[in-house]
Amino acid sequence: MLCLSACVPAVRVDRVDGQDAYKTMTLNALSSDHASDWSRNTVNEWGLLKRFDEQPEVALVELRDIVTSGRGGRRELFALAEFSFLYAEKTGKKPYHLAAAIYAYAYLFPSKTEDSAGKLDPRRRISADLYNRAITTAFESEQGGTVSLAAGNYPLPFGEIELTFDSAQLNWGDRQLADLTPVAEIEVIGMRNHHRIPGLGAAVTALALPRDGVDVHKSLIAPAAQVAATVILRVEDVRDGIASGKMRGSLDLYKASETETITMEGREMPLEIDETTPIAVQLAGSAIWKQEFYGFFGRSAMDMQLPALMSLEPYRPGRIPVVFVHGTESSPARWADMANDLLADPLIRQRYQFWYFFYESGNPVAYSGMLLRDKLIEAIQRMDPKNNDRCLREMVVIGHSQGGLLTKLTAVDTGDRLWNTIFHVTPDKLPKSIESRELLEKALIIKPVPFVKRLVFIATPHRGSFLARNWVNNLLRGLIRLPATIATLPLQALKAAGAFQSQTEFGKGALPTATDNMTPGNPFLEAFKDIPVAEGVPYHSIIAVKQEFPVIEEGDDGVVKYTSAHLDGATSELVVRSSHSTQAEPQTIQEVRRILHVHGDELENAGLECSPDRNQQDSASKRVSP
Repeated sequence: MLCLSACVPAVRVDRVDGQDAYKTMTLNALSSDHASDWSRNTVNEWGLLKRFDEQPEVALVELRDIVTSGRGGRRELFALAEFSFLYAEKTGKKPYHLAAAIYAYAYLFPSKTEDSAGKLDPRRRISADLYNRAITTAFESEQGGTVSLAAGNYPLPFGEIELTFDSAQLNWGDRQLADLTPVAEIEVIGMRNHHRIPGLGAAVTALALPRDGVDVHKSLIAPAAQVAATVILRVEDVRDGIASGKMRGSLDLYKASETETITMEGREMPLEIDETTPIAVQLAGSAIWKQEFYGFFGRSAMDMQLPALMSLEPYRPGRIPVVFVHGTESSPARWADMANDLLADPLIRQRYQFWYFFYESGNPVAYSGMLLRDKLIEAIQRMDPKNNDRCLREMVVIGHSQGGLLTKLTAVDTGDRLWNTIFHVTPDKLPKSIESRELLEKALIIKPVPFVKRLVFIATPHRGSFLARNWVNNLLRGLIRLPATIATLPLQALKAAGAFQSQTEFGKGALPTATDNMTPGNPFLEAFKDIPVAEGVPYHSIIAVKQEFPVIEEGDDGVVKYTSAHLDGATSELVVRSSHSTQAEPQTIQEVRRILHVHGDELENAGLECSPDRNQQDSASKRVSP
């Protein structure tokens, strides 16, 4: 037996699966309850691996002494960060979470450049992730689930750190940020893609609450907006502080809409940013889904006045507005996947700001188009009354389905053609007692909005939808509650005065609905389809056609035929093999991305660069440790 055992080699190898080998090689404290091989090797070299299992706090003290005495270097710092995080996760002791963040900070920002880890060293990324994650746990609120930022003295396993925090950093436009929730603790379900910008800091989503005195109904920022932000912990003289136990630093909060990079320890660093999770959090459980149905019938399912022009960030000069207009029985929520993917494009993030028009989609098309124009004009005048922001006046409007008809109504000169489909008398011939004459003129006699410079039509029924039928319209007309501004039109007085064309809904003593206006052969639609887009405003068509149609020109998307969506004179036309709700289709999004790049490039070639510096740093980001 002794002879046989002596013949067994002390070291041997086994062949393993490649994926298993990679998982083992990349294992660390963030992905498991074990430290990485790098940290385990380092700790084992100092004879502390067993000590950490039996007396973890004692082992961490000894490892810190090795670092502060100069016997250890960056390898020991990395091990300190990882083992401190492991111990904090097992015990829930916040001082060790904070210590893990500080050790990771010291590893990432050594006092000597030559002490930096190699560019391909995986420990650099793991250290950044340890730092990011440890911040969210070290500053977790008492209630749990959110990050609480406040100035004060915070305990460490080896001393304390005095931190400052400027609460003004919670201000964001006319809102104040609250409920800072780490995105690492949120699983997003239902979004097609999840985009993350890798960098430094704890990525959070924050609720934007109105500041005192703000009228949310007049604010551009959407109610209950969620904001992508990043929490940064800065540490002064980190090496000396680790040795002495007396440390100073600051907590800083950066909004993704304002900056993407900061300066830390004299180095430009990207921020960790997640734009997808805030969109998902805002939409999850929102009443906006119910409002799609209720809004079509003129009823409200949410505490919000419609129509509304909304944004997910404050107005910032130097960016081009892109206005999304939803279709029938829909809402801005249907643009979520498109907005999410477009925001992943750095150039689009820098050049554009996204706005969303939300309206009751059962109203007459001309009336909804008037409301859209009014909201756009009002927003531009409020934001830039002195006409200083040229980029604000290079607007792109994108409409889906009925929203495409509203989009066209921002860039047409109708003359009296729409008016004549309803009336056979001119406006000045209406009875003088008709107080709504101005409303009717405004809705039907249209001039192009001067700052709308490009249109995109998506699955738009320019010649009507084959699903709209007279019997459907008659049924819906009795269910749709129209706004008081048009419901109180003196139809009988106008009819008695002989003002109406007899073949229209008005002539029959009824108000038209959106479905009336989208019925093939409807007088309004017949006139509108032949009115060209204003000269100098390029327009693009994205047309959905289902896969089962071998001949595109004979196909439809289940709601709109190709022949209805096609427009002669379009700058471009793309047919996407899709159903009617094509906003989330990759081809549709890529085409919108291409169009926005073309729009921005053409402006830049003309000498107008709409790309403000998102990397402009505030006073906090300019601080550099000695």
